[in-house]
Amino acid sequence: MNNRLIISLLIAGALAFACGPRSRSDGPKTLASALPIHAITNANAAIRQPRNRRSAAVTAQPKLDAKFGVDVTPKALRFALRVTNIGNKHAELDFPTGQTYDFTVADSAGTEVWRWAQGRMFTQGVQNKQLGAGQAMRITESWDSIPKPGRYTAIATLNSSNYPVEERIEFVVP
Repeated sequence: MNNRLIISLLIAGALAFACGPRSRSDGPKTLASALPIHAITNANAAIRQPRNRRSAAVTAQPKLDAKFGVDVTPKALRFALRVTNIGNKHAELDFPTGQTYDFTVADSAGTEVWRWAQGRMFTQGVQNKQLGAGQAMRITESWDSIPKPGRYTAIATLNSSNYPVEERIEFVVP
Protein backbone atom coordinates (compact mmCIF):
# COMPACT_ATOMS: atom_id res chain seq x y z
CA MET A 1 0.00 0.00 0.00
CA ASN A 2 2.93 2.28 0.61
CA ASN A 3 4.03 1.91 -3.03
CA ARG A 4 0.57 2.82 -4.32
CA LEU A 5 0.61 6.03 -2.29
CA ILE A 6 4.06 7.00 -3.58
CA ILE A 7 3.11 6.31 -7.21
CA SER A 8 -0.12 8.27 -6.82
CA LEU A 9 1.75 11.23 -5.33
CA LEU A 10 4.36 11.13 -8.13
CA ILE A 11 1.66 11.08 -10.82
CA ALA A 12 -0.25 13.92 -9.12
CA GLY A 13 2.97 15.95 -8.86
CA ALA A 14 3.83 15.37 -12.53
CA LEU A 15 0.31 16.36 -13.56
CA ALA A 16 0.42 19.50 -11.43
CA PHE A 17 3.78 20.45 -12.92
CA ALA A 18 2.63 19.82 -16.50
CA CYS A 19 -0.67 21.67 -16.16
CA GLY A 20 0.44 24.40 -13.77
CA PRO A 21 0.75 28.10 -14.62
CA ARG A 22 3.76 29.23 -16.65
CA SER A 23 5.32 32.64 -16.98
CA ARG A 24 5.61 34.26 -20.43
CA SER A 25 9.37 33.83 -20.39
CA ASP A 26 8.94 30.04 -20.41
CA GLY A 27 7.44 30.13 -23.93
CA PRO A 28 10.59 30.76 -25.96
CA LYS A 29 12.49 28.10 -24.02
CA THR A 30 9.79 25.57 -24.86
CA LEU A 31 9.80 26.51 -28.56
CA ALA A 32 13.58 26.55 -28.84
CA SER A 33 13.65 22.94 -29.99
CA ALA A 34 10.89 23.47 -32.57
CA LEU A 35 11.41 24.50 -36.20
CA PRO A 36 12.33 28.16 -36.76
CA ILE A 37 9.35 30.38 -37.53
CA HIS A 38 10.68 31.42 -40.95
CA ALA A 39 11.00 27.76 -41.98
CA ILE A 40 7.36 27.10 -41.06
CA THR A 41 6.18 30.30 -42.76
CA ASN A 42 8.13 29.59 -45.96
CA ALA A 43 6.91 25.99 -46.07
CA ASN A 44 3.27 27.06 -45.58
CA ALA A 45 3.58 29.79 -48.21
CA ALA A 46 4.94 27.30 -50.72
CA ILE A 47 2.03 24.96 -50.04
CA ARG A 48 -0.65 27.67 -50.24
CA GLN A 49 0.57 29.46 -53.39
CA PRO A 50 1.42 27.77 -56.66
CA ARG A 51 4.49 29.13 -58.46
CA ASN A 52 2.58 30.80 -61.28
CA ARG A 53 0.61 32.95 -58.81
CA ARG A 54 3.78 34.02 -57.04
CA SER A 55 5.39 35.19 -60.29
CA ALA A 56 2.19 37.03 -61.27
CA ALA A 57 2.21 38.85 -57.92
CA VAL A 58 5.79 39.98 -58.51
CA THR A 59 4.98 41.46 -61.94
CA ALA A 60 1.91 43.29 -60.59
CA GLN A 61 3.94 45.26 -58.02
CA PRO A 62 4.11 49.05 -58.37
CA LYS A 63 7.19 50.39 -60.15
CA LEU A 64 8.48 53.92 -59.82
CA ASP A 65 10.43 55.84 -62.43
CA ALA A 66 12.29 59.01 -61.45
CA LYS A 67 13.54 61.84 -63.62
CA PHE A 68 15.69 64.62 -62.20
CA GLY A 69 16.74 67.87 -63.81
CA VAL A 70 18.71 70.99 -62.94
CA ASP A 71 18.21 74.35 -64.63
CA VAL A 72 21.11 76.79 -64.24
CA THR A 73 19.95 80.40 -64.60
CA PRO A 74 21.93 83.60 -64.00
CA LYS A 75 20.24 84.16 -60.61
CA ALA A 76 19.37 80.70 -59.29
CA LEU A 77 19.55 76.94 -59.66
CA ARG A 78 16.20 75.23 -60.13
CA PHE A 79 15.74 71.55 -59.25
CA ALA A 80 12.87 69.35 -60.45
CA LEU A 81 12.23 65.73 -59.45
CA ARG A 82 9.40 63.84 -61.11
CA VAL A 83 8.45 60.42 -59.72
CA THR A 84 6.00 58.39 -61.82
CA ASN A 85 4.26 55.13 -60.97
CA ILE A 86 4.77 53.09 -64.14
CA GLY A 87 3.35 49.89 -62.61
CA ASN A 88 -0.18 48.52 -62.90
CA LYS A 89 -1.03 48.89 -59.19
CA HIS A 90 -1.22 51.95 -56.96
CA ALA A 91 1.81 52.70 -54.82
CA GLU A 92 1.53 53.95 -51.26
CA LEU A 93 4.68 55.87 -50.39
CA ASP A 94 5.46 55.87 -46.66
CA PHE A 95 7.46 58.74 -45.19
CA PRO A 96 8.75 58.36 -41.62
CA THR A 97 8.86 62.15 -41.03
CA GLY A 98 7.58 65.38 -42.55
CA GLN A 99 10.68 65.59 -44.73
CA THR A 100 9.56 63.80 -47.87
CA TYR A 101 12.47 64.89 -50.10
CA ASP A 102 15.81 66.66 -50.18
CA PHE A 103 18.12 68.25 -52.74
CA THR A 104 21.89 68.43 -52.29
CA VAL A 105 24.69 70.00 -54.34
CA ALA A 106 28.27 68.72 -54.10
CA ASP A 107 31.36 70.17 -55.79
CA SER A 108 33.77 68.19 -58.00
CA ALA A 109 35.70 67.00 -54.91
CA GLY A 110 32.50 65.54 -53.41
CA THR A 111 32.17 68.19 -50.69
CA GLU A 112 28.62 69.21 -49.93
CA VAL A 113 28.09 72.85 -50.93
CA TRP A 114 24.35 73.21 -50.33
CA ARG A 115 21.46 71.19 -48.89
CA TRP A 116 17.84 72.25 -49.20
CA ALA A 117 16.85 70.79 -45.80
CA GLN A 118 19.71 72.48 -43.91
CA GLY A 119 18.28 74.68 -41.16
CA ARG A 120 14.67 73.56 -41.74
CA MET A 121 12.49 71.80 -39.20
CA PHE A 122 10.18 68.91 -40.06
CA THR A 123 7.36 67.17 -38.20
CA GLN A 124 7.98 63.76 -36.68
CA GLY A 125 4.64 62.41 -37.92
CA VAL A 126 4.41 59.54 -40.37
CA GLN A 127 2.98 60.49 -43.78
CA ASN A 128 1.59 58.51 -46.71
CA LYS A 129 1.22 59.54 -50.35
CA GLN A 130 -0.86 57.54 -52.82
CA LEU A 131 0.30 57.27 -56.44
CA GLY A 132 -2.14 55.51 -58.73
CA ALA A 133 -1.02 53.63 -61.82
CA GLY A 134 0.35 56.21 -64.26
CA GLN A 135 0.23 59.06 -61.75
CA ALA A 136 3.23 61.26 -61.03
CA MET A 137 4.36 63.64 -58.32
CA ARG A 138 6.54 66.62 -59.13
CA ILE A 139 8.82 68.32 -56.62
CA THR A 140 10.52 71.61 -57.44
CA GLU A 141 12.85 73.77 -55.39
CA SER A 142 15.38 76.48 -56.13
CA TRP A 143 18.68 77.69 -54.71
CA ASP A 144 18.77 81.46 -55.01
CA SER A 145 22.55 81.64 -54.83
CA ILE A 146 24.85 80.62 -57.64
CA PRO A 147 28.05 78.77 -56.65
CA LYS A 148 31.46 79.55 -58.14
CA PRO A 149 32.01 78.39 -61.73
CA GLY A 150 32.86 74.71 -61.99
CA ARG A 151 31.46 71.15 -62.14
CA TYR A 152 28.86 70.10 -59.59
CA THR A 153 26.68 67.10 -58.81
CA ALA A 154 23.07 67.55 -57.74
CA ILE A 155 21.41 64.78 -55.74
CA ALA A 156 17.64 64.44 -55.38
CA THR A 157 16.34 62.12 -52.68
CA LEU A 158 12.79 60.89 -52.08
CA ASN A 159 12.78 59.86 -48.42
CA SER A 160 10.18 57.11 -48.75
CA SER A 161 10.84 54.18 -46.44
CA ASN A 162 9.33 51.62 -48.82
CA TYR A 163 10.19 53.19 -52.24
CA PRO A 164 13.36 55.22 -51.71
CA VAL A 165 14.64 57.17 -54.72
CA GLU A 166 18.00 58.85 -55.24
CA GLU A 167 18.89 60.49 -58.54
CA ARG A 168 22.16 62.23 -59.42
CA ILE A 169 22.98 64.61 -62.22
CA GLU A 170 26.15 66.50 -63.07
CA PHE A 171 25.99 70.10 -64.22
CA VAL A 172 28.36 72.97 -64.95
CA VAL A 173 28.13 76.52 -63.68
CA PRO A 174 29.81 78.77 -66.29
